[in-house]
Amino acid sequence: MNSNSTSRSTQSWHSIVSKYNKPRISRSVWQLINSLGPYFILWIIIVQVMKVSPWLSIPLMLLASGFLVRIFIIFHDCGHGSFFKSKKLNRVVGSFCGILAFTPYDKWTDSHHLHHQTVGNLDNRGLGDVWTLTLEEYKNAKKSKRFFYRLYRNPLFLLGFGGPLSFMLLSRFTKRSMTKKQKYNIYLTNIIMLTVASLVSWLIGWQTFLLIQLPVMYMAAVSGIYLFYLQHQYDEVNWTRADNWNYKDMALYGSSFFKLPAILRWFSGNIGYHHIHHLGPTIPNYNLPKCHEENTLFHDVKPITFFKSFHSLKLRLWDEENQRIISFRELRSG
Repeated sequence: MNSNSTSRSTQSWHSIVSKYNKPRISRSVWQLINSLGPYFILWIIIVQVMKVSPWLSIPLMLLASGFLVRIFIIFHDCGHGSFFKSKKLNRVVGSFCGILAFTPYDKWTDSHHLHHQTVGNLDNRGLGDVWTLTLEEYKNAKKSKRFFYRLYRNPLFLLGFGGPLSFMLLSRFTKRSMTKKQKYNIYLTNIIMLTVASLVSWLIGWQTFLLIQLPVMYMAAVSGIYLFYLQHQYDEVNWTRADNWNYKDMALYGSSFFKLPAILRWFSGNIGYHHIHHLGPTIPNYNLPKCHEENTLFHDVKPITFFKSFHSLKLRLWDEENQRIISFRELRSG
């Protein structure tokens, strides 16, 4: 592609994004109401149901976890500055939603921005993505590294342990590499979380609080990590070296289009339109379906359906020679 056609292509997708990246205060406020309202109401109902039978509360906890995923998407949009026009309002609402989702706003937002700038880049891995080795790297790795990589990529570990651990425990700690702003935000988030947990525990009892909060957070974390995993780990995904890395191509062909049923699409805040989100991260989540439907640029992107998505859990290594992601079974069979 020559420079003129590249320029026209860039101008084309920029003009598309600009049509949809304007948040509407009425839509955003309504999304807050229909996400936070049911979540808090469900908490009140679950507390009462727990007095009768903890087992009867499990379906309600599952429903609450769905609303928590939706609240996290609002948090995510605020971090991109796409939920409100006001930067201050995005920060306030995003920080509040982050407390509910056990996620410090500044640390997560900064690392997520880096993720958008490096997704699919084999020379800049590890910034907010799932640990992925190339086939050659795995073959040349020590046995200990291979063992830990296979453990990490095991779906039971990655989804059932790694995701919840990251949200509930690892997000509570700072690192030397963090900025002062990120560290102070983690401290403040932890203090507010502890204060709220203490107050709610005083009202309903600490046992009841933990019996509700932990399962709800666990189920939301597992669902969220699965969505995150599938966004850049699927059959047709494209990874490349830095010399060939292109923002538009990595958005469209390095990020998935997860075609979910309508109810799951609602709870996940349309994050399945991840190819569009990576192309235009400032597009509010409620504008993503419309952007997809109205622009032929996105119609050639092959969707991943709900049941077919589980096949992606088998994929483990990037085969640079054949430009595809493969499973350990394919590695063994050659």
